[in-house]
Amino acid sequence: MNTQSSASEQLDEELVLRVQQGDKKAYDLLVIKYQNKIIQLVNRYLKDPSEAQDVAQEAFIKAYRALDSFRGDSAFYTWLYRIAINTAKNYLISRAKRSSNGDVDIQDAEVFENALQLHGMDTPEKLLINQEILEAIKSAIDGLPEEMRTAIMLREFDGMSYDDIAEVMDCPVGTVRSRLFRAREAIDQKLKPLLENGEFR
Repeated sequence: MNTQSSASEQLDEELVLRVQQGDKKAYDLLVIKYQNKIIQLVNRYLKDPSEAQDVAQEAFIKAYRALDSFRGDSAFYTWLYRIAINTAKNYLISRAKRSSNGDVDIQDAEVFENALQLHGMDTPEKLLINQEILEAIKSAIDGLPEEMRTAIMLREFDGMSYDDIAEVMDCPVGTVRSRLFRAREAIDQKLKPLLENGEFR
């Protein structure tokens, strides 16, 4: 663990302790620190920014109510991520009867671009190929089984370590490695036709 992440986790521990001792303002600081990450995480499941805001808020409320039972066995943010993912899944189940929009969300482009470092493509032809690749990646991720999809998103978009993903997903590190391997294999298969056309070099 690097010094920066260690200091961040130590700050979280201090804030959690203050909340558990009745300092509600300390929880506001935790919300401010993590709200953007949690909204982005939830939005990858819901694909609707306004709904993601509401579900993320619900996750923070659930976390606040459960904070007395938090004993620091894992880092606060991995505990919070697990609550957010479960809240998003529960929300998806509750809206399952409504038709879902399978279109590619243009807002995901920046996330994919940052996560997979698809930069430096400035000609119209290359930008078109770039967009095709982003859409292929999104389609591949959306088509993955839920556990593989969660693992790859936490790794590639949130930059979590294997240990942290194992904490969030409540499974052994070996299982995380297996899910990531299979997820990347599936994504590679989707990308192969685009990468083999000779234009994306």
